[in-house]
Amino acid sequence: MNKAITEGLVLMPPAFASGLNVWSREDGASGSLTYEGAADAALVPADQDFTGCLELQKTETVQKLRYMGQTPILAGCYLRVTARVKAMSGNLPEVRIAAWAGDGNEAHVANLVEVGPSVALSAYGRVETVSAIIGTGTRTGVDMPWGTVPVYAHVGLDLTGPDGGVVRIDDLVIEDVTDVFLREMMDWVDVRDFGALGDGVTDDSAAFEAADAAAAGREVLVSEGTFWLAGHVTFESPVRFQGTVVMPADKRLTLTKNFDLPSYIDAFGNELEAFKRAVAVLFNYSDHDSLDMGGRRVDVDAPIDVQAAIANKNTYSIRRVIRNGQFNVLPSAAWDDVQVTSQASYSPNSPLQMTAVANIANIPVGSLVQGLGVGREVYVRDVNVGAGTLTLSQPLFDAEGTQVYTFTRFKYVLDFSGFALLDKFVLSDIEFQCDGQASAIMLPTDGLIFHLRDCFITRPKDRGITSIGEGCAGMLIDRCQFLSNEQALRSQDRTSIAININANDTKIRDNRAVRFAHFLVLHGTGHMVVHNHWFQGDTEIEGTRQAGLVLTQTNVKSTITANYIDNSFIEWTNEHDATPDFTAEYSFGGLTVSGNIFTVSDVAPWFRWFVIKPHGQDHFIHGLNISGNVFKTINGNIERMDHIDTSYATLAMNRARNVTVEANAYNGIDQITVNPVMLQADINSPAATWTLDVGPYLPFGGWARNVVATSFEGPILDAGGGRVSAMPFAEVEQGIDKNQVTLTWPQPCSGRVNVTARMDNPL
Repeated sequence: MNKAITEGLVLMPPAFASGLNVWSREDGASGSLTYEGAADAALVPADQDFTGCLELQKTETVQKLRYMGQTPILAGCYLRVTARVKAMSGNLPEVRIAAWAGDGNEAHVANLVEVGPSVALSAYGRVETVSAIIGTGTRTGVDMPWGTVPVYAHVGLDLTGPDGGVVRIDDLVIEDVTDVFLREMMDWVDVRDFGALGDGVTDDSAAFEAADAAAAGREVLVSEGTFWLAGHVTFESPVRFQGTVVMPADKRLTLTKNFDLPSYIDAFGNELEAFKRAVAVLFNYSDHDSLDMGGRRVDVDAPIDVQAAIANKNTYSIRRVIRNGQFNVLPSAAWDDVQVTSQASYSPNSPLQMTAVANIANIPVGSLVQGLGVGREVYVRDVNVGAGTLTLSQPLFDAEGTQVYTFTRFKYVLDFSGFALLDKFVLSDIEFQCDGQASAIMLPTDGLIFHLRDCFITRPKDRGITSIGEGCAGMLIDRCQFLSNEQALRSQDRTSIAININANDTKIRDNRAVRFAHFLVLHGTGHMVVHNHWFQGDTEIEGTRQAGLVLTQTNVKSTITANYIDNSFIEWTNEHDATPDFTAEYSFGGLTVSGNIFTVSDVAPWFRWFVIKPHGQDHFIHGLNISGNVFKTINGNIERMDHIDTSYATLAMNRARNVTVEANAYNGIDQITVNPVMLQADINSPAATWTLDVGPYLPFGGWARNVVATSFEGPILDAGGGRVSAMPFAEVEQGIDKNQVTLTWPQPCSGRVNVTARMDNPL
């Protein structure tokens, strides 16, 4: 390695015979006194042991000899300085290799070891060899470990001990002995060779950077020890960790060639700390779009505040991915919910704000709001302590005035709520083992295209994925498994929810959810819920079921297609509307429910698969297509598929428009539902008015508002058996429930008729 670096450099000092004007009797710095013309120094051109040498008489306590030239000290290099010495007369001194360390400004670098081991001369005429090794790394055998600050040395030797003796010194030899420590065939460099100490106190940042620069693409070894890095450190070479690093929270270790979680675990020695450090780099280094967890399990005993781990930004819009690993939740008090009860005021005129909030400083962002007139999955999006106001994720449907609310902050394995904006973030092939202790993911306050794919959310305590704002806009959830922690409970006793959504245009595809209170609470429009399987049954006979999918606004412009909807139902509400009575907005519409498999077992006859629950007056259905589905009961029949929950209001059937319920298969359902409905009736006794009851077939208790076709099978006969050639006229909205049709003839008659009626106006 370093042979290539030192080739071409002159390491050897000149021979003494070339002149003593470059040999200092001080530290060797420019301007220091030399031995030229000195009374205690002489050149000896010939000696039986040396071809030429310097003879010195020891006249000082420490007699110094330093070459005034600058011997380069290169990062990763090790230089051996050797001198051959013999005593000629007088007192026998001690000899040691010595050097003076200089930095790039030609200033002395203090507090370094600048002498080697001493050798006592034991006899006159005996040649003794004295040597010492100078290098940047602290290694066994290195006598003067200098680190990376010195860039040159004035090398030489010292005579110590009693004065008066005369010695002869052969020409000094300086050799590159780096290969003693690092064989050239090695494809790695060690940070210790560049001055890293690994004592947990000294800042080794510069040594790390120097090792990386010298590696030139080869591997850097962080050998055993604890290395304190006070600043940012970036490796452009692969790194292998035997030791560990410690850094301030706001500093980053960037591993560009092995950017993966296992490498960060090796670096920091702690899985959770390693994950946070790696995520911080992921959001600060543009050459990597993803963090591979390497299949590793990270034990988590407290929520991971992702924004806090990154620290230097709360908005981010470049695609980033975390993939291929597992989070394993450990029991800890850090997972306990924070619950605050507080009085607050609400007005529909400011539908997303609570005012005059008592105890507001104790209400965390991301808290679930519960109280009278509050719909499902309403969260605190922002807290303004100074103004005493809260910003909500959704309006409240019937909470005008002042009341006491409950605010509950669940704890999440990955909490992104610190981000004001996060776009294009992906979690892929990750399992969240929540163990009934923690919820899984809290989304950022705002953002676009959060993507969860091929993940498992297993046994979340309260929630799987929570949106507290519009960080769910355009969200994609593909091929994920949601496994409840409440599977042993009765359906009606479950409280956990797999997913809630506040914004538009999500794609929920190919997922499976097992026994939550709700699989999906869905606000907004433009959603596609496709190819999922959610089931929410229990072992109770004639048991109660909860909604699997809850739609919380009227006009949804969405499709629910090709799902397996098992032991649950679809509930359509407008519970996130501050003024829930119909005024000038779109009413319930824009929904297609097609090609789904609806199955239920062991439920009471009053169970329904599709429930509309208006929270205000005068709403109606305006665009609904339920077609091509299969409805099947197991172990018992139910009365019908559809229902209006009138807990707050009913629907205005005189305004229904564009409702299609057709081509569905019904098994174990007493009354099929269809619109338009074709009713065949036999009138066996002559009558001038034929009353046809289409009401049981029409969905949601709809009125018979239109007759779109009338046809007759066989002849229509009068009381005497003669054929009737006249045609009847139809009247709609007949009967007390307005769900009958009458045909009025000019005379009493009988026969078979097929009438096609609708509960709506098609336009």
